[in-house]
Amino acid sequence: MNGGHPNRNDGHGTEAAASHDVFMQWMEGLSRASDPFGVSAPILHAQIAWTAHPAELASRMSQLSSDLARLQWHSLHRMLGLPDPDPIPPAEGDSRFSDPAWTELPTFDLMKEWYLAFTRHTQDMLYDTPGMSDRDRERAAFWWRNWLNAVAPTNWLFTNPVALRKAMETRGESLMRGFRNFLDDLKAGDVRMTDPEDFRVGENLATTPGAVVMRNRLLELIHYAPTQAKVHAQPVVIVTPWINKFYVLDLAPKKSMIRYLLDQGLDVFITSWKNPDADLRDVTFDDYLLEGVHAAVETARALTGADKVHAVGYCIGGTALAMYMAWANRRFAPDEVPVADWTLLTTLTDFRSPGEIEVFIDEASVRSLCAAMAQKGYLDGKEMAASFRLLRANSLIWNYVVNGWLYGETPPPFDVLYWNMDSTRMPQAMHGWYLRELYLHNRLVQPDALTVAGEPLDLRRIVQPLYAVAAEDDHIAPWREAFRIHRHVSGERRFVLSSSGHILGIVNPPVDPPKRSFRAAPVEAGDQAAHWHAAHAATPGSWWTDWMDWLKPRAGSLVKARPAATADFPELAPAPGAYVLER
Repeated sequence: MNGGHPNRNDGHGTEAAASHDVFMQWMEGLSRASDPFGVSAPILHAQIAWTAHPAELASRMSQLSSDLARLQWHSLHRMLGLPDPDPIPPAEGDSRFSDPAWTELPTFDLMKEWYLAFTRHTQDMLYDTPGMSDRDRERAAFWWRNWLNAVAPTNWLFTNPVALRKAMETRGESLMRGFRNFLDDLKAGDVRMTDPEDFRVGENLATTPGAVVMRNRLLELIHYAPTQAKVHAQPVVIVTPWINKFYVLDLAPKKSMIRYLLDQGLDVFITSWKNPDADLRDVTFDDYLLEGVHAAVETARALTGADKVHAVGYCIGGTALAMYMAWANRRFAPDEVPVADWTLLTTLTDFRSPGEIEVFIDEASVRSLCAAMAQKGYLDGKEMAASFRLLRANSLIWNYVVNGWLYGETPPPFDVLYWNMDSTRMPQAMHGWYLRELYLHNRLVQPDALTVAGEPLDLRRIVQPLYAVAAEDDHIAPWREAFRIHRHVSGERRFVLSSSGHILGIVNPPVDPPKRSFRAAPVEAGDQAAHWHAAHAATPGSWWTDWMDWLKPRAGSLVKARPAATADFPELAPAPGAYVLER
């Protein structure tokens, strides 16, 4: 006998386990009906799992009691005016309690410490929940963490000493400004991260001169005016993500990747995608490949007279480019593939472990999302943007609530954040397919498991040289997963790991002194991400210079610079075009 151990395997234990499974299935079905995106289900599972393991639960409660006893002693010291170090300091990088008032004022210090104690123990318990898969633990911890973030004392007027101090110092003016900010956010339907009035696309963003030289129902193709008398013969075609707008690569002139490439003597084209409405609900990934990527490549070849191009893909644009490369290597003879070499920027092709976004994605959630998209014909970009902001809620949501609503401050101008707020929609058919086939079933890395535009895709057919860039702090395309492209393609491969995240790791111009660093080296067959990382030291500076050292010798001889538009490809609109302005 097991002496009443909760995991005993006698007849009663088996019966109890079966009853538990039936109960869990019933509760999950009920939860899905009222909670289609699965917020409550993993939390409920965790609660039930802990009650099914009373010994482990008792041990955790004992640990919590010990910490609370330390807090009682800390409280006594602070109430008596005696110094006492924080028993539970904020986590590294948590700046919410950085103001000295959170330590110097006993009442608020105790409020902070009790909050941190409860938060720390709750999170630790969720991550260690017995009898749950790692994925379900992550989901439970994610949703509970967002609730804990929301109820933090920093987010509420009467529990935030900084907000109260500002209100007294300004005689209530900070509260009046905060209320106006709240009303403006309410009108905008979002918590604004920067003032949209500070920026105008085509005026102080996306100002590099050029011309729209091709337009169809899905994209405009922009060809930029040269800045050098001679350019490399092979043009560069950049496939941008359609979940955002292209001008993240053409912000202020000193940050603009487009201007940098032009100044390096490269001939640059870029995709600017249509912001789709319900009329494009039936557009598929096949259409994005043929009318988007392939059309852009063929237009660049026709306008310049080049046999081949260098193709660049960013984020989902990179995923589409990888599909295109597999498609082209199947469709065309080896010497007729229209891309000579290619670059991927923070791109996933292997979705086995796609990062923190995974908490939103399972069969039921995708099914619910597809049903919601069927009502409108698209996924609103604000919904996707909200999901990404939840992944970093303290810095991307509550920071702006506190500063804007409680402190009455106007957010400073920040071009990247303005771009981040300038969201786009996704067509129903394309986006549903993308979520199911890639995120749920990871079929792109399964040879010939996906058929796109009439061809089965196998990444192993890709033999063109690849330059792949990832970012250390990227939570959207984690660098170790981005590294896995090298397992699936043939040919020469170079991998670059930049410091910073999904955007600033890419929008990373050379500056003096350097702001960031990077690692860069070839990838050999069998290399693992951890070993590659350990073998190559970081270099201060921007990876853009390494990219040019790799790309320019491959880009062909120097020829007379071509105009942005020609007789065969007249200017349909000046850059940045019309599609980028659509809301």
